[in-house]
Amino acid sequence: MAAPPEGTPCWADAMFDDLDAAKDFYGHVLGWTFGETSSEQGGYTQAYADGKAVAAVVPPMPGQKGASQWCLYLAARDASATAARIREHGGELLMEPVQVADYGTMCLARDPGGAVFGVWQAGTHEGFRTTGTPGAYCWAEVFTREAEKSDAFFPAVFSYRSKQLEGETDFRLYDLGERSVLGRMRMTDDFPPEVPPYINVYFAVDDCDAAVARATDRGGVLRFGPMDSPFGRFAAISDPQGAHFTVIDLTRTTGEMPGTSTVD
Repeated sequence: MAAPPEGTPCWADAMFDDLDAAKDFYGHVLGWTFGETSSEQGGYTQAYADGKAVAAVVPPMPGQKGASQWCLYLAARDASATAARIREHGGELLMEPVQVADYGTMCLARDPGGAVFGVWQAGTHEGFRTTGTPGAYCWAEVFTREAEKSDAFFPAVFSYRSKQLEGETDFRLYDLGERSVLGRMRMTDDFPPEVPPYINVYFAVDDCDAAVARATDRGGVLRFGPMDSPFGRFAAISDPQGAHFTVIDLTRTTGEMPGTSTVD
């Protein structure tokens, strides 16, 4: 499989205090199955949809604390060079580039607007084996209260071109070539002040309402929706351990796509 262009979302994982509960929840909601837990990699466990790798779950390292959250990884040709650009443009390195066996090289960073993300330079692990199919990753958005900082940072680090969505919501698209690969949403006062900036990961489902019902049945909290849109019917959910994510039925679209304007 050819390496994705630099800056393309290529993997997602999340850390959970109760790994078995996370596997039960996401297995029930998204239909995931799970591979063997790797003790050599700190309990890292890959998730599969229809037999294809789509994400991973992992327990915290000893002494590590913090709320559960999904982490999106962006592809890099050279993780060390990307880390240098992150520093140069005002980001913070939370984990310096480290080689993970022969799987690849990773680092963790925080953008100047406060959103945490990962960088992945692929080795034998190339990332998502499918996207946009039920149970798989399909989209992500940077949720930030300091949109101007994020809008300056991400295009500088990953050479994105930016487009502003027309309408009342302050929403921007980051493009690679002719393809939009990431969104940026300004957090309004609708978000409780205790909710930090984050990257919201979308997983595709074949029925949004049914996925919401499965999530709430397993202790998840519906935060928004289900709502119809030109992009699909979607709903925002928090899992029982507090990680936010969105489910979307990409086949159920309503209305016309909003216009966009190029940002210099």
